[in-house]
Amino acid sequence: MERQEVAYTYELERTLSMLRSGGILLAATKPSGASNVMTIGWGTVGIIWGRPIFVVMVRPSRHTYGFMEETGAFTVNVPTPELRAWTSFCGTKSGRDVDKFAALGMATSPAQKVRGVTIDACPLVYECKVVHHNDVIPPHLAPEIVSGSYPQGDFHRIYFGEILGTYASK
Repeated sequence: MERQEVAYTYELERTLSMLRSGGILLAATKPSGASNVMTIGWGTVGIIWGRPIFVVMVRPSRHTYGFMEETGAFTVNVPTPELRAWTSFCGTKSGRDVDKFAALGMATSPAQKVRGVTIDACPLVYECKVVHHNDVIPPHLAPEIVSGSYPQGDFHRIYFGEILGTYASK
């Protein structure tokens, strides 16, 4: 898919809306070239350290976690509503068990500014370099968040990804 570079704020409201209602797709690639994709429903975009940052959360138990730890980069791919089956599939299957790209016939292209891939069918993508991460600190969370979001205790790592490029289909 041919895309053009746009401001990171381009259709940002739609990106945030998709996070709330079904999720968007995060992809990460290891130095070996192997890639994985997962659905995320928690994240935000803003200015931190004077830079545009996409904040995403990935649990250490997720297959994608190791990919992000190895390369320090990720892409956020915003699907169309017609691709809801993809976000559902990628949110319920592990890359340890299935190649989600192959299973869904998902075509990818190399990212332009980070080591990684973008999903061709997604009309909007963010390419991000991890500039900081930290782990959720359970005693610092409100008790209702711990009980509602972490009943198994699998707390997230929070990645702060500087948005190096945002691309939209023409």
